[in-house]
Amino acid sequence: MTGTADVGVDEDSDESAAAVPSAPGSGGEDRPEPGPTPEVSLIKDRTIKTPAPAKTPGQSGPPQAETTGAPAPAAPAAPPGEQEPSDEAPHLDVDEPLLAARAHRPSDLIRFLAGVLGIVAVFVLAGIATSTTTGIEQDIASNAPHFSAVFSTITGLLSSVAVLAVPLAFAVERLIKRDGLRVADGVLASVLAYGVSLGIDWWVAEGASDHIRDALTQLPLDSTGTLTDPVHGYLAPVIAYMTAVGMSSRPRWRVALWVVVVFSGVTELLGGYTTPLSLLLTVLTGWSVAYGTLYAIGSPNIRPTGQHLMIGLRKVGFTPAGAMRAPDAPGGTRRYQVTQQGGPPLDVHIIDREQQASGFFYRAWRRLRLRSVAVRRSPQSLRQALEQEALIAYAAAASGARAPQLVATSELGPDAAILVYENVEGRTLDELADEEVTDPVMASIWQSVTALHERRIAHRRLTGESLLVVDERTGCLVNLSGGDIAATDLTLRIDVAQLLTTFALRIGPERAVATANAVLGAERVAQALPLLQPVGMSRSTRVDLAKLTKERKAAARARALEQVAAGERTQEQAEEDIAAAGEDLLSRIRGQILQIAPEAPMAPAKLERLKPKSLIMVIALTFAAYLALTTIKPAQLKLSQMNWAWAAAALLAAAFSYVAAAMSLTGFVPEKLPFRRTVAAQLAGSFVKLVAPAAIGGIALNTRYLQKAGIRSGQAVASVGASQLAGLAGHLLLLFSFGLITGSQTNGDLSASRAVIIGVLTAAVLALVVAAVAPLRRFVLGRLRSLFFGVVPRMLDLMQTPSKLVTGFGGILLLTLSFTACLDFSVQAFGGDVSFSAVAVVFLTANAAGSAIPTPGGIGPVEVALIGALTVADVSPAVATPAVFLYRALTFWLPVLPGWISYNVLQRRNAL
Repeated sequence: MTGTADVGVDEDSDESAAAVPSAPGSGGEDRPEPGPTPEVSLIKDRTIKTPAPAKTPGQSGPPQAETTGAPAPAAPAAPPGEQEPSDEAPHLDVDEPLLAARAHRPSDLIRFLAGVLGIVAVFVLAGIATSTTTGIEQDIASNAPHFSAVFSTITGLLSSVAVLAVPLAFAVERLIKRDGLRVADGVLASVLAYGVSLGIDWWVAEGASDHIRDALTQLPLDSTGTLTDPVHGYLAPVIAYMTAVGMSSRPRWRVALWVVVVFSGVTELLGGYTTPLSLLLTVLTGWSVAYGTLYAIGSPNIRPTGQHLMIGLRKVGFTPAGAMRAPDAPGGTRRYQVTQQGGPPLDVHIIDREQQASGFFYRAWRRLRLRSVAVRRSPQSLRQALEQEALIAYAAAASGARAPQLVATSELGPDAAILVYENVEGRTLDELADEEVTDPVMASIWQSVTALHERRIAHRRLTGESLLVVDERTGCLVNLSGGDIAATDLTLRIDVAQLLTTFALRIGPERAVATANAVLGAERVAQALPLLQPVGMSRSTRVDLAKLTKERKAAARARALEQVAAGERTQEQAEEDIAAAGEDLLSRIRGQILQIAPEAPMAPAKLERLKPKSLIMVIALTFAAYLALTTIKPAQLKLSQMNWAWAAAALLAAAFSYVAAAMSLTGFVPEKLPFRRTVAAQLAGSFVKLVAPAAIGGIALNTRYLQKAGIRSGQAVASVGASQLAGLAGHLLLLFSFGLITGSQTNGDLSASRAVIIGVLTAAVLALVVAAVAPLRRFVLGRLRSLFFGVVPRMLDLMQTPSKLVTGFGGILLLTLSFTACLDFSVQAFGGDVSFSAVAVVFLTANAAGSAIPTPGGIGPVEVALIGALTVADVSPAVATPAVFLYRALTFWLPVLPGWISYNVLQRRNAL
């Protein structure tokens, strides 16, 4: 039997709640007639508390607070379930943390962003729909004389008075209700709205295009030359004020405001003092500023407290004796564990409007990324959320699944609702030790999931916090509020895949699959195999999967280092162990399923409609186009003064750098690589540099390329590490050599070579400091070990093939010379005269300094460093600036489009 009622708790009222004479409990036993509503207080204000055995979090019974203050006199305990007689009304204790005075509501942020987008849309419409806006204004102007002048005068007078009277009356009403904080919020929002209005007016008058100015302003019919304001400086603050003080929750005041706004707008339009887009911009400005202010400073917290909950429970018919705040349920639902005077304990869930907006952006991203069948739409209102959770609870109970019984629902005021469940004692799966996760418990949970699925009910949150273990053989499903009724086959199969993964994270894939097979059968388990993808799992499960894989790889790498150092295993065996440890858990689950069902489908189900890499590509190309248009300007390139022959030579040098980069990679890989495909991979790296620093993006792309070429992960990392280490050594050697050459060529002036020597000595001092400071030493050694693990054995393998070493080191030398030649030819193209060795020193020092700042592709720092270094090398700024822009255009911007093409082609051929 259930009870349903609407409970209105007005936080401004001093009246006590009236008692309701009957209350349904979960067991149906008789209850004592509730008397007058007792006093409700926070338990923290009492010095004597009733002790009770502590219960564990989850869906367990409520732990009572410990006794504090002076001990109470000893008294005989009453029998369980009976209330001691008393001449006074019982005192209800509520133990909960104090709620914050202000809350930063996600709903306010969402409304603010929506308002900003609306303002942007108004400006876009004003700029492109010139004929439409002009036609509307002409229609209004032509029909304005048809309205009576008396009518216009009366509406103008009424709106002018009402636009001040309504906010003033609302402020008085709020002050009478002792809600001065809301009035202060409204005043702040109105002041900010007025400032924003002035800013928009100034921008439209001074900086906007003529189309926007014409759409938002006009000359009044009785004016001689003054344009109207784009944003009404008196109406926008009023809208901001009324919105910030909470007009939306008071229908009468909301209607009064919009009547004032409509009358004022009509009057302004008929009088020729505004335009339709100007009115829309005014409303959006006031609305956006109000919600932006509320989100920034926080809104007064109107969440119902435990005291309101106790009063509400008595109105529904229960007899609560005390309540304690319990851990929140998934989705931010607040929970209270309530003890009764004459009935069993209760587990009460409170849902409110703040919770409804929680996680909006994450849900929007999941709906954008995944197919709609894989993501449930969130409720649009508080009433819908209440009905949805109640429907799921009743359907689960009817299916026969083990789940807490819903015994009552109620609205708790206009902004919250409660769902009262029977209390089930136990511990969640997350709270159990691994050895406590027994096969009977897992089988019991699988049986409940099977009962749900037979009625086409999907749980959708089968993570550890939703699996309650009652005893050593019984499990119970909780947190069903996010479930689905009439679920599709795909959603039910996702449930199975999720629960398999949840159990495998605790007890391994072997036992997890075996237990599921014993209850579901091989066919149903096999149907979940295509859904074993990270994208189909819950957010917490994806985090746990990544953490587990990282921990396994780190432990395997540390163990391999120790075994190799002790001579217990060879380097190749250690790499195989690391590769085996790097296999993710989902792959191991798939392997176990294939053992019981070899015919299971292997192809992953298509859950994604938009992959992150596609989104990254779009963003990267947009970013590249924007930077190219704003960074490279024809005036800076000085194309009219450029020598096209030298520019063509610079282009050839830039193109040859990709051949040299391919040589530097293949030379450090003992296995044979297709050279043309390797060149294409290096070209694809020019696109990757747009979204990542050059060194990081290049390492990741080359490692991925080698893995796709059939080279084991450990060996691929070692080869790329060997290439990077050799490149660093070659860079320093060339810098030192060209520095000496430059110094010897300048009439015995060794200033350049001295600078190089000083730089080398500085690096040596830094190395000594790192070696002397233990935390720095451990940090650097840990990073170097992870990056260059296996580099020495890889180099020993390469020494057996001298041609490989020649190719690798030759590629490094040619790569540096190619870039140096490109920069030198770019300087020559604009009439510069500097030695090749000096340009080499400039390139090696400035490129390293600019790349030290981790911007994508070194955009900005590299240009500044190169121009500054060339200027120091006696190249005039008039030549250095266009030369550097030409060099960057040839080596960074021009290869972006070919790199994007190469990246996509290699991905389609499964080479990246």
